[in-house]
Amino acid sequence: MKADLKVSFYLKKNIAQKRLCPVMGRITIGKEMVQFSCKLEASPKLWDARAGRVTGKSDHAKAVNREIDKMNVAIHARYGELVALKGTATPLEVKEAFQGIASSQVGVLELFGEHNEEFRKRVGVNRKIRTLWKYENAYHHLERFISQKFRVGDIPVRRLDLSFIEDYDFYLRIGCRQMPRTVLCAIIPLRRIVNIAIKRGMINRDPFSGYSPERSENKPKYLPWEDLTKMMTAIFSKPKLNFIRDMFVFSCFTGLSFSDMYQLTHDRIVKTDDGTKWLMVNRQKTNTSSNVPLLEIPMNIINKYKGTATGNRIFQMNTCGRTNEYLKEVARQCGIQRRLTFHMARHTFATEICISQGVPIETTSRMMGHSSLATTQIYAKVTHNKVVEDTEEFAKIIGEKYSFVS
Repeated sequence: MKADLKVSFYLKKNIAQKRLCPVMGRITIGKEMVQFSCKLEASPKLWDARAGRVTGKSDHAKAVNREIDKMNVAIHARYGELVALKGTATPLEVKEAFQGIASSQVGVLELFGEHNEEFRKRVGVNRKIRTLWKYENAYHHLERFISQKFRVGDIPVRRLDLSFIEDYDFYLRIGCRQMPRTVLCAIIPLRRIVNIAIKRGMINRDPFSGYSPERSENKPKYLPWEDLTKMMTAIFSKPKLNFIRDMFVFSCFTGLSFSDMYQLTHDRIVKTDDGTKWLMVNRQKTNTSSNVPLLEIPMNIINKYKGTATGNRIFQMNTCGRTNEYLKEVARQCGIQRRLTFHMARHTFATEICISQGVPIETTSRMMGHSSLATTQIYAKVTHNKVVEDTEEFAKIIGEKYSFVS
């Protein structure tokens, strides 16, 4: 369909006695045509009407031709986006999209809904259903905010500004009583929609410029060794709590996420030539490989629940939400004064099992299936005990190597 689009440039020569004439543009699709001003000028003597460009190698000629090329590329890009979105486009729609006027016709929720519909089609191919739920939840929060504040069903994209973003943030924090982390779960999807609007030329400024979201207190996300020991040595009266504890401990010693453990099958256990057993999985979230040696504790847990899961799966696990509910009771009975979630086990693996025991961060990153060390650094923290041990070893080395005679 892009072959129907024709973009040309010409001089407006009906202004008498002028050395320079305005450069005009023309967008033609089929039999429909629309013109626009390029806000450029060129000499009629140097204008190539057939090519729609200025001849010569002067700085002025190069500057005008450069702007013409940019406009041509931008117009074709806007046309392609409109066709992909609607299946067709008129010259006027292309012109307005190119000039940023289209925002007056497209609503925020309309654009958000189109994004979610496209995302839904990709679920199961290269997108996860849980991520779609997050976008849909964010959509409904925004829908309620617009309805309450503006008493309308939608507002034009051009109405988005810093004041709107800050009012929405206030609505989520105060009106909905959401914590900073939950607020970001609604703000980040809106940020995505704004980026789409900017890319399509619907708005020419970033409404998030100057916005600084409130951040939650940066509390340790790993379970300290003392608390992990309490959990590992505890005996619970309810078998379900013992099972949930065992699953959490297994994750602490393998670094596997909940989704990876949920899908874990016996064929993922690989025995190498030296007799060592490894867990070799492709992470559900990133599809990167995660290879972890099976230590004695996780191996004992596998043997403990052998034959209890259906099919080839190793563990018959609950949902993540249900598991986190049970972990609250586990923490209470163990006297652990912190909010336990299953994801905390993955942080514990990075910090207490790996980094604190001297495992290099590069090796930790490979075992966790991260594609960059920056991601691993979010999980792996250097504990105070590790700092003390390292400085004592450092002092010992320096003391043996150097001496000073006063």
